[in-house]
Amino acid sequence: MTPLSTQERNIAQVFQFPVIYDTMTVYDNLAFPLRNRGVAEREVDRTVREILAMIDLESWTNRKARGLTADQKQKISLGRGLVRADVNAILFDEPLTVIDPHMKWVLRSQLKQLHKRFGYTMVYVTHDQTEALTFADQVVVMFEGEIVQIGTPAELFARPEHTFVGYFIGSPGMNVLPVTLEGGTARIGTNEIQLHTAPAQAPNGKIELGIRPEFVRIGREGMPATVTKVEDVGRHRIVRAKVEGHEVAAILGEDDEIPTEPRMIFDPAGINLYADNWRVETAQ
Repeated sequence: MTPLSTQERNIAQVFQFPVIYDTMTVYDNLAFPLRNRGVAEREVDRTVREILAMIDLESWTNRKARGLTADQKQKISLGRGLVRADVNAILFDEPLTVIDPHMKWVLRSQLKQLHKRFGYTMVYVTHDQTEALTFADQVVVMFEGEIVQIGTPAELFARPEHTFVGYFIGSPGMNVLPVTLEGGTARIGTNEIQLHTAPAQAPNGKIELGIRPEFVRIGREGMPATVTKVEDVGRHRIVRAKVEGHEVAAILGEDDEIPTEPRMIFDPAGINLYADNWRVETAQ
């Protein structure tokens, strides 16, 4: 792309904050990229009205953009990125930052439908994990300028290749605890945890165990735990506790019992091992 002129690249971009023509009407803002390329006026009108319906600005068609709110202006920017049918890729730089929460869900769904309908290549940058996981087919997670994992939302959740992926994906994120290994057993302090499978080869460096709160069980068996906080989030509760001085989060159902002297069990199927923050392959 570098040697090509801007108009030859056929790339549309939607920035984090609105970039529009304040002196134009909403309609003309959307029509401008098409008219600039000599598209027939009938096609311009059809396409613009389709996008206006998508971004819920039909009633503002003939209003000057100058008087609109920040989220309405961003909708125009979003529409301008989608209005052309000849783009090779659409680049989104956190485009829903200034959009109200309800409209975010609406626009995400519409963007996904548009992607399926027209097959646009969309590169979408976001710090919102929910946005990434509900919107993308493939997610690229970056940490300190480096790509640490590329995969489907399910792959990122089940097999985080880096501890940052485990921490970032999920609410709450993956529990990461320092351990020592003895074959197929991990040890946290005086407590032993049976692994589903042993590492393919003995790892070096800082060894940690990663387990998501969904795989932590609280009952009367297992490792002694001290509950420090219980958060009721509606359909379930998040129990925060300490095991051997390390913080561990568990997700329990609304009616699940928390014993007076609670203990924890880690489901071996949900355990990942890490050496210096990178996932360790286990024997098949």
